Amino acid sequence: MKNFLVTLLIITSLSSCGEYHKALKSEDVAVKFAMGTKLYDAGKYSKANRLFEQVVPQYRGKPQAEKLMFMHANSYYMQKDYYLSAYRFEQFETAYPKSEKAEEALFLSAKSYFELSPVYSKEQQETREALDKLQLFIDKYPQSEYISQVNEMVKELDFKLEKKEFEIAKQYNRITDYEASIKSFDNFLLQFPGTSFREEAMFYRLDAAYKLAINSTERKKEMRVNNAMAFYNSFKKSYPNSQHLSEVDAMNNELATLAQQYNTKS
Repeated sequence: MKNFLVTLLIITSLSSCGEYHKALKSEDVAVKFAMGTKLYDAGKYSKANRLFEQVVPQYRGKPQAEKLMFMHANSYYMQKDYYLSAYRFEQFETAYPKSEKAEEALFLSAKSYFELSPVYSKEQQETREALDKLQLFIDKYPQSEYISQVNEMVKELDFKLEKKEFEIAKQYNRITDYEASIKSFDNFLLQFPGTSFREEAMFYRLDAAYKLAINSTERKKEMRVNNAMAFYNSFKKSYPNSQHLSEVDAMNNELATLAQQYNTKS
């Protein structure tokens, strides 16, 4: 019985492959459409897509075109070819704005852009583009059933951009370019006022200002000491129970000693 079932599966598979290759070679677009749909419904998206590619141009303007274009786009998405699925879903939504699939198509297009977003350490052009596409979806379908998913994607992408800018500012600190570090953290805190990195950003800004002050020439030291102490006061006010408290207090004690020297001189 087991051998019979295996044999039957092999025969069925060979028959299916034979039908597929016949459809590929056929000049009848209806045959290609039917076989492509059958393969698509069976989850064989790569094969289905090859057939859809051959017939999409011939079906433009025909009643079947709407279904075909959606399956064509989705077959790319299911193969994780997100560049093409993003483009094809956008094409579908533009061509059929009143379709019952238009909302889903725009969502899947935006989600395709989301999937193209790289890790935070790389260039974030795709991330910004994905955010634009997700915002477009929100504006067009504010009551959509997909909104909660869209909001989660936006949140993840926003965090990625925050992480990217935070690490850039932190890198200036590591390479001892303290002026650039302070400026970068100032910009970061203005750009992302609600960031989860706020405490760390304020700490590293203070650390950069402290190191800049104590390593300055005498001509610039007093101004930079006062600037660093202002950052300390801002940090202490915002995070009185910070895990960095002993470290920032030590910085401030040294800064206060230097400031006192200047007060004595004046």
